[in-house]
Amino acid sequence: MKTVRIGAGLGFYGDSWRPVAASIERGEVQYIGSDHLAELTLAILQKDRQKDPAAGYTRDLLPMLTSLWPLAQQHGVKFLLNAGGLNPEGARDALVAEFNKRGWKAKIATVTGDAVIGRIDALRAAGEPLAHLDTGASIDGVRERLLFANAYLGAQPLVRALEAGADIVLTGRVADAALFLAPLIHEFGWAADDWNRLAQGLTVGHLLECSGQGSGGNFNSYLGNGWESVPDLGHIGYPIAEVSPDGTAILTKAPGTGGRVDFDTVRQQLLYEVHNPNAYFSPDVVLDMGTLRLDDLGGDRVRVSGATGRPRPEKLKIVAGFEDGWAGTATIGYSWPGAMKKARATEAIVRRQLAELKLRYDEIHTEFLGYDSLLGALADDAHIEELNEVYLKMSVRAKDRRLAEAFPRQFPWLALSGPPTASGFSGIEPARQLLGLWPTLVRRDLVEPEVKVSLCDTAI
Repeated sequence: MKTVRIGAGLGFYGDSWRPVAASIERGEVQYIGSDHLAELTLAILQKDRQKDPAAGYTRDLLPMLTSLWPLAQQHGVKFLLNAGGLNPEGARDALVAEFNKRGWKAKIATVTGDAVIGRIDALRAAGEPLAHLDTGASIDGVRERLLFANAYLGAQPLVRALEAGADIVLTGRVADAALFLAPLIHEFGWAADDWNRLAQGLTVGHLLECSGQGSGGNFNSYLGNGWESVPDLGHIGYPIAEVSPDGTAILTKAPGTGGRVDFDTVRQQLLYEVHNPNAYFSPDVVLDMGTLRLDDLGGDRVRVSGATGRPRPEKLKIVAGFEDGWAGTATIGYSWPGAMKKARATEAIVRRQLAELKLRYDEIHTEFLGYDSLLGALADDAHIEELNEVYLKMSVRAKDRRLAEAFPRQFPWLALSGPPTASGFSGIEPARQLLGLWPTLVRRDLVEPEVKVSLCDTAI
């Protein structure tokens, strides 16, 4: 029986690609799906693009593929990556230039059409309100401040790229799992309305899209088999799925790698970022996880079967970004004794200064690093006086850049004139532009006709 083996690539922008080499060398994979984009990542890429119009793609693309391509070519492995970000064509041009420099041959496909920033008014004229998905607020309040807007595409354009013979498929914003679902549709010829198989393929993609998190990384359990029991995290193997024509999959990893693939690690990843397990939406199918079955076969092998699918939604999600003011930040540290008391006293002094100088901010946020920066209101006061060191971090938000830049200037004098042992001042930091995110929905028939797949050859 024919099976297809797909390996996990990166799980976020800046993730390690070293485990991918092990999957290619020893994991017998045919495809690598690499997910470089989070919603926050698009905001980072927008800042890059504001500095350089040729940027806007994830800069880990070139070192990753120049490192892995010789090995991938030797083993016949194809890549699907959403590293194109806000500029898939720019990513392609940069990659082609690198491959041509080295005389490497590859067919590179580029998927475009997810960017709808230039069509906002046309979409609204077509009857799409583009209201905020969570609050229902009108987009009018941010319309003039929008910087990017990208729809989450599904697997079908990636399938077209593979059918055209692509070795590397570069996309912008697609649904994470589409990077893994596309090879399965391509290899097995699944119909666009074969909902149960598509749901099974979506499950596979969801289990692979977060790199090492699917094989024991970031694992937490109170059953005595938590992260401490996961072997050799320093050499973790990213998960691999061996998929049968009906969508049944065996989750595993490359031999000789660290990490663990078992019932517990797989089910934790399965429920990651899932609001409703009975209705997990994607552009290709709606997955009901309630019928899934996980069978731990031992030896880092878990069988995944039984997914149920329902027809795909008629709307696609859009994530848009808009200018949302400026942030000013300052950090100052204190040591024992009374580290927390000193930090709190400094916060009070700074807030009093702001009031006296009539510096008014839209928001002031305080964290005490070493005490509540991770736990927030759940931080335990029991040993607060015994803390060896505490860093006070204060941030403000303002519409005016100059007002944000004025904030950290309230701190330097405290080094000699405030509470003692102020030994960790970080200096005057420049103000940072803030980008807000605007999630919304749009009819897919207004987006998909504009999606294009182009193919080019390197080193011809």
